[in-house]
Amino acid sequence: MSHTRMIYHIIFATKDRFPMIGSSWEEELYRYLAGIVKNHKGVVIAINGTPDHVHLLVVLPPSDFPAFMRELKASSSKWAKRHFAKFSWQRRYGAFTVSESAVETVGDYIRRQKEHHKRRTFEAEYTELLRRHSIEFDEAYLWD
Repeated sequence: MSHTRMIYHIIFATKDRFPMIGSSWEEELYRYLAGIVKNHKGVVIAINGTPDHVHLLVVLPPSDFPAFMRELKASSSKWAKRHFAKFSWQRRYGAFTVSESAVETVGDYIRRQKEHHKRRTFEAEYTELLRRHSIEFDEAYLWD
């Protein structure tokens, strides 16, 4: 028997980072996202965001992560169109593994997203996270 605990910090933005997530339905969106995670036998530690992006801190069993992300984004996008007819997520996303010792720190960071983004743009935050995790990227393709 194998023993695993895969913790992911996942970030994805709305198409063109347009502020589509309304404050009147964002909590409902987060519950919907949490339901998708639960359907994959995962556990949500934290979900939060701003009108143009979301962060999730989740524990997932070893699985086909790209397939999980396709379902998470496609299903939630279809659901969100009920609130914003032209809703869609940006094609790309970020996903970073998190050590158990950093769960509390990352969870607090996610819970403070609205406060954090009063001082910093999503673009600056995201590129810093990519650099801190040693992920190479081409700025020309980063935002499609």
